[in-house]
Amino acid sequence: MATASKTSAGTPAKPKANVKPKASVKPKAAEPDAPKVKGPASYFPSIEKTYGKPISTWLDVLAAAGERKHLELVTLLKTEHGVGHGHANALVAHFVASR
Repeated sequence: MATASKTSAGTPAKPKANVKPKASVKPKAAEPDAPKVKGPASYFPSIEKTYGKPISTWLDVLAAAGERKHLELVTLLKTEHGVGHGHANALVAHFVASR
């Protein structure tokens, strides 16, 4: 015969209520009709949020820099504007492709 469990104070333990395990929450899927942004432009929302400036501002900075190589433009954004390497590379790649 099984005995009821007791707490350290000697009183009977309360039975646990039937608790369902929490279902894992899946992230909301993107709208099926909305095309997924690919390439350097996929960084743009993060760049705008991180640096507080629209992408057009960064493209203007790159245009004002004149004819330079890709890595020179990346270095310009990193050293003079404090942009991280990945973000600078994405901006320059987009800028060069749109020339």
